[in-house]
Amino acid sequence: MLSPIFHSGLIEAGCDEAGRGCLAGSVYAAAVILPPDYHNDQLNDSKQLTARRRYALRSVIEADAVAWALGVVTPEEIDSLNILNASILAMHRALDALAVRPEAVIVDGNRFKPYRGLPFATIVKGDGKYLSIAAASILAKTYRDDYMDELAGRYPQYGWAVNKGYPTPAHREAIRTYGPSPYHRRTFRLLPDTQLTLW
Repeated sequence: MLSPIFHSGLIEAGCDEAGRGCLAGSVYAAAVILPPDYHNDQLNDSKQLTARRRYALRSVIEADAVAWALGVVTPEEIDSLNILNASILAMHRALDALAVRPEAVIVDGNRFKPYRGLPFATIVKGDGKYLSIAAASILAKTYRDDYMDELAGRYPQYGWAVNKGYPTPAHREAIRTYGPSPYHRRTFRLLPDTQLTLW
């Protein structure tokens, strides 16, 4: 069973991101504040859940949360900032958008930057340990998948409806065949096995 809270007695927001390892598209983050006594045995790291389960839980999370919000950083911003800083910025933007001000923050992973002077903790594999981070991972993943599905309708040749922008062999072969789209991240090695200039 996942733990409900890390900072006892404080209004705590859990954060996670989705899309950090992709070759294309924005990086999404979510911040979620759950009730302090909240329990839900179905919540887990989004990567451990089927897509159907993730979307079913999204509705539950949104209904049960004290507050939740998304933050998005574009491919252009990723290229300017680098993906680590972009991922942290996406989490800060999600925290900024919360309707309820958190008093503490917990984040999946091991890297974060201070947010408004609040106490924070980085927790490796936190999406499998704390409910609010698990909830954030589900929201970030499902909303980013929706975004990539929308882009796939405009750029069907890259298979984004299936790969969501991740570096699958089929995705890389499509880049080799068609060249990069406006949504590909220019600072990423889109074709690591070639010296071809793509831009």
